[in-house]
Amino acid sequence: MGTPADQTYEHAMVMLMLTHRLQILIDDERLHRLEAEATRRRVPVSVVVRAAIDAAYPTHHSVRSAAAARILDAEPMPVPDSAALRNELDEVRGRRG
Repeated sequence: MGTPADQTYEHAMVMLMLTHRLQILIDDERLHRLEAEATRRRVPVSVVVRAAIDAAYPTHHSVRSAAAARILDAEPMPVPDSAALRNELDEVRGRRG
């Protein structure tokens, strides 16, 4: 995360977009873990809860973006010519000819 000022700005921007309220009941142990993490990050508990939801249930876009980033960050590897690659793929797909 950035500076406390950055966090405050981000929090304010998120608050402008929130339109639904969710009420849940949790046990003391979970509440203490949420409060400890919120204190550590210097953010409200609600920010920690939203981050946990986003981490557990990423949007389709974020999953695709993360996959693309992993591909782009991968080390280059040797690739056979197109005919050899086609044969290899056909073999893997069970189309051995």
